[in-house]
Amino acid sequence: MNTIWILDDEPGMRWVLEKALDKAGWPVRSFADGAALKAALDALEGAQDPRAPAVLVSDIRMPGPDGLTVLAAVRARLPGLPVIMMTAYTDLDTTVAAFEQGAFDYLAKPFDIQAAVELIARAAQSAPSRSGTDAVQEDPADAGSVLGEAEMAPSQSPAMQDVFRAIGRLSQSGATVLITGESGTGKELVARALHRHSRRAAGPFVAVNAAAIPRDLLEAELFGHERGAFTGAVQSRRGRFEEADGGTLFLDEIGDMPAELQTRLLRVLAEGAFYRVGGARPVQADVRIVAATHQPLEERVRAGLFRADLFHRLNVIRLRLPPLRERREDIESLARHFLARSAAELGVPVRRPDPAALEALRRFDYPGNIRQLENVCQWLTVMAPSAEVGIEDLPPEILGADAAGPSGPGPGSGPGGDAPRHVPDTAAAPAPAGEIVPPIRPDWRAGLDSEARDRLARREPCVMDTLQRDFERTLLRAGLRQAGGRRGEAALRLGIGRNTLTRKCRELGLDDPDEGEAPEAPGASGGG
Repeated sequence: MNTIWILDDEPGMRWVLEKALDKAGWPVRSFADGAALKAALDALEGAQDPRAPAVLVSDIRMPGPDGLTVLAAVRARLPGLPVIMMTAYTDLDTTVAAFEQGAFDYLAKPFDIQAAVELIARAAQSAPSRSGTDAVQEDPADAGSVLGEAEMAPSQSPAMQDVFRAIGRLSQSGATVLITGESGTGKELVARALHRHSRRAAGPFVAVNAAAIPRDLLEAELFGHERGAFTGAVQSRRGRFEEADGGTLFLDEIGDMPAELQTRLLRVLAEGAFYRVGGARPVQADVRIVAATHQPLEERVRAGLFRADLFHRLNVIRLRLPPLRERREDIESLARHFLARSAAELGVPVRRPDPAALEALRRFDYPGNIRQLENVCQWLTVMAPSAEVGIEDLPPEILGADAAGPSGPGPGSGPGGDAPRHVPDTAAAPAPAGEIVPPIRPDWRAGLDSEARDRLARREPCVMDTLQRDFERTLLRAGLRQAGGRRGEAALRLGIGRNTLTRKCRELGLDDPDEGEAPEAPGASGGG
C-alpha cells in the first residue's frame, strides 16, 4: 500500500490526519513546508517508484511555496497523482485555480475527519486511471486568475463551496448550465465566473434578460433581423447569438421566455444554427448557453408553460444558488465588503457596524438576498451619522423585523431562531417633550391570517395564488407611491431589481394608467 503524503504548516492538522489515516490502515508521510515536499519529489525515480505517494493532501496557504505552487510541481513530476487541496480560506479564485491545475478535490477547513479519510480513499482508488496522458496542462499564467470586477466574496457556506467546486470542475467543459435561485442571489455573477474560467474566456460574454424585453422584440433581440423584416427595420442587425459567437450567451429569467421563442431556442440548441427575422440564410452559432431562472421550471413544464424538451436541453448541469438566509455565516463578510466598496465610491469613511448591529444584520431574512444586503450597506454609508454604526442606525425594515420578537414570524423566530433580540423598550419611560411617538400599529400578519381563514372557510379556489398576487400588488403600489412613481427608486427601496419590478408590474396589471402611478421622468430610471 502506497503512502499518503500530507503537507500542512500546522502541526495539529498534520497530527489529526496522521492518526485518522493510520487508524484506517494507511501509511503516512508528513511535511511541514513546500520546500521539504519538493525535495522528496526530486528524490523519486518517477511514478513507478515504490516510494511515490498514492495521494497528496496539501494545504494552500502556508509560508514558502504555497499549495498551488506545489500542485504545479507535482503535476509536472507525477501527472497522475491525485491531489486534494485544503484551506480555511474558501474563495472562488482559489477553488477554480486548484481545479484548473488538476486537483482531485477540495476540502474546506474545518472538515469532518471521517469524510476526509473517505475522500482520500476514493482518490487513491482513482490513481491507476489517472495517467500522465490524461492530465490537462494549463498555462501557468492563467492559473489562479482573479475574477476582476465581477468579484465573488469568499464564503464559509457549504452550499456556496459546492458552487465554487462546480465552477472549477466546469472550467474545461462546454456543457450547458442552468443556474437556479431566488432573485438577488448572484446568478449573473456565477454565469460570468463560469465564462471567465472556461476555454471561451477570450470570447464575448453576452447577457439577455428574457423578462425585461417585450415579447414582440425578443425574437429580433436574440436572432437579429434583416433589413425590411418589419416596420422600422431600416437596416440589418446582428442578434445576441451572433454577438456571443465564440463565447457565452447568458439567458437570464429563461422561465419567462414566450412559448414560440422556446421552440426557436430549442432548434438552435439542437442544430447550432438559426435564421435572422426575415432572413433566408442560416447563421451558424458557436455559443455556450448558460441559463438562469428564479422559477421552478419543473412546475412550469407540468403546467404547460415551458417546453419539456427545452428544459432537458438546458438542464445538463444545474447549479442551485442558496438564498442569503441559508448562508448567514457569510453575512458579516459580505456586509463589510459592500460597506468598504460603497465608502470608496462615495469617498467617505468606511462604516463599521457594532456587535449588536451585526447581530441584527445576521438575523434579518433578506427576501431580496445579496442585492438587498448591498442596498442596505449603501443606505448605511449614506445615512449613518458616523463611522460607528449602532443598531439604532439600521434601516427601518431591519429594525422592524428585529423588534418583532418572538411574537411574530420574523427573521430568527421558529426552530433554531431563538437568538436574543434587541427590542426597543418604548414603554419603560415617557417620551421626552417634543418627541413624536409613532402610533402602535396592529400586526398585519394577524389580519392576513384572518383573511386567509375566511377565504378557506368559504372554499374559495386558488387562495394561495390570489393572496400572493394581492400581497405583491400592495407592496409594489406602496413602493411606487413612496418613490413618486420612479421605478428605479422604488426597486431600490423594495430590495429588488428594476427588471423584476417591471416584470411584476406587467404581470399584476400595474402598467395600467388607471392604477394611479406617477409617470417616470425620461432618463430617471437608470440601468437595471
